[in-house]
Amino acid sequence: MDLHGTPTTAASRVREGHVAHADAPAIAHLRQAGAVFVGKTNLHEFAFGTTSEDSAFGPARNPHDPSRSPGGSSGGSAASIVSEMAFASIGTDTGGSIRIPAGACGVVGLKPTYGEVSTDGVVPLARSLDHVGPLAASVSDAHLLYHALLGAPARLLSPRPIRGLRLAVLRPYFCDLLDEDVRLVFEQALERLRAAGAEVRDAAIRHAADIGPVYTHLSVPEASAYHADTLERKGELYTKPVRLRLEMGRTILAEDYVRALQGRELLRREVDAALADTAALVLPTLPIPAPPIGAATVRVGAAEEPVRNMMLRLTQLFNMTGHPAVSIPCGRTKAGLPCGLQIVGARMETDALLGLALACERQLA
Repeated sequence: MDLHGTPTTAASRVREGHVAHADAPAIAHLRQAGAVFVGKTNLHEFAFGTTSEDSAFGPARNPHDPSRSPGGSSGGSAASIVSEMAFASIGTDTGGSIRIPAGACGVVGLKPTYGEVSTDGVVPLARSLDHVGPLAASVSDAHLLYHALLGAPARLLSPRPIRGLRLAVLRPYFCDLLDEDVRLVFEQALERLRAAGAEVRDAAIRHAADIGPVYTHLSVPEASAYHADTLERKGELYTKPVRLRLEMGRTILAEDYVRALQGRELLRREVDAALADTAALVLPTLPIPAPPIGAATVRVGAAEEPVRNMMLRLTQLFNMTGHPAVSIPCGRTKAGLPCGLQIVGARMETDALLGLALACERQLA
C-alpha cells in the first residue's frame, strides 16, 4: 500500500527504487483518523502466496514458533501484532491473505465486503478479488480500524445476543480435510457457542468442489495480466515460485476465464442461499496449523496435501463471492499453535458481522 515518502516494494526486487508520492486513499483515511504509522511489514512477494516466505527480504516468521510460517500473504502484518510491534496492522486479501495469517498467528483479521475499502494505491494481485482490511488483537480494535479505513467515524460496537443466534456450519468439503487438532478445537468452539445458547446447524455449498478451479482461473490470469510487462523486462528479479505462478496465467484460455466468471456467480448465489435463514456461516479459518517454513506438503490424515492448496481451501470462496468474513482466535493445538474460527456474513453487512464476532469472541476468549 502506498504510504507517502516510503517505498512500496510489495516484497519484490522488481519494484526496487519505487517511492510513493501520495498516500493510498485507505492510508489517507487512517492518517486523518490519527493513526501513527510505525513501519511496513514483510509479506509474500506481490501477495501471491500463503506463507510469506517467498520475499525479497527473506521469510516472515510466526512469533509462536519461528520455524513456522505466520501465514500469508500478510504474514508480517499478523506477526507484528503478536510480537507487540504495533497495536494493529493492515493487510490485503485476495484468497485469504488477511484471514490466513490471523488464523495462523491467533489474532483477529477482517476481510470486509468486496469494494467497501478502496484498493486504489494498492499494488494489485487480482483486481476482481482484492480486498483491504484490518488485523488486530481484538474484534473491537478491528472494528475501529475498519471504520477508519472507510474514512467514517466508528460507531459503538455492541455484541449481538448469543442466545438464539442461528449459525450454520459448512460441513461438506469445508470439514472433509482437517488436521485432527484443528478439528477438535473447532468442534470445542462450536460446543461453547451452543452452551451459550446459539443454535448451530449444518449447511452445504452444492458446488464447493469447484471452488479451487474457479478461483485459479480467475486469480492467476488477472495477476499475469498486471505483471505482463515486468515479466518480460525483469522476470529474473521475481522469486522463482511467484514467477512460475504468474507465467502459468499466460496458458489459461479466455473462454476458461469466462466460464470461471459464471462459476463465481453460481457460488455467490449458493452462499447467499446458505445465509438466507441464518445469522452467519461458521467454519475453520485454516484446515491445518501454521506449517513449517519451506514445507511444500503437509500430512492431513493419511494423505500428503500441498500446503498452498490447504491454506487457501477454506478462505478463497469468500473473495470470489465478496461476502465479509472475519477470523477470530478459538483455541490452540496440542503443540500450542493458534486456530481460527472463520465467520461469514451477508454482503454489505460488515458491521453486523463484527457485532456477531464480538459475541463469539467473548465466549471463546
